[in-house]
Amino acid sequence: MSREYEAVYIFDAGLEDAAINEKLARHHALLSSGQEITLDHWGRRQLAYKIGAKETGYYVIARFHAEPPTLPEFERSLKLDESVVRYLISAHHNELGAPPMTEEQLAARAKTDDDDDDED
Repeated sequence: MSREYEAVYIFDAGLEDAAINEKLARHHALLSSGQEITLDHWGRRQLAYKIGAKETGYYVIARFHAEPPTLPEFERSLKLDESVVRYLISAHHNELGAPPMTEEQLAARAKTDDDDDDED
């Protein structure tokens, strides 16, 4: 069963944009997903702390669907790529913030808010 994942990559800032796009295409080809991969290029930014001798990196956020068994080979590919300074892959469940509430949860919340107001 395919799951949605989000990956954050930090590439060596010395790479050209075309080289970064080529590396992303090569790594994402390992996922063998028929669905589109959404990329958000944040560009070159200063790192929060030095990693080796590097003080800047090229940030890319990717959201994709993949079968869980394909992830180990994908991660192995990222680990072996010397131009990838850091990466983080996580299962994507919801957008940032609290998950959406059901109608029942909203009604129960409104009732408890009304009860709290009555006690004053």
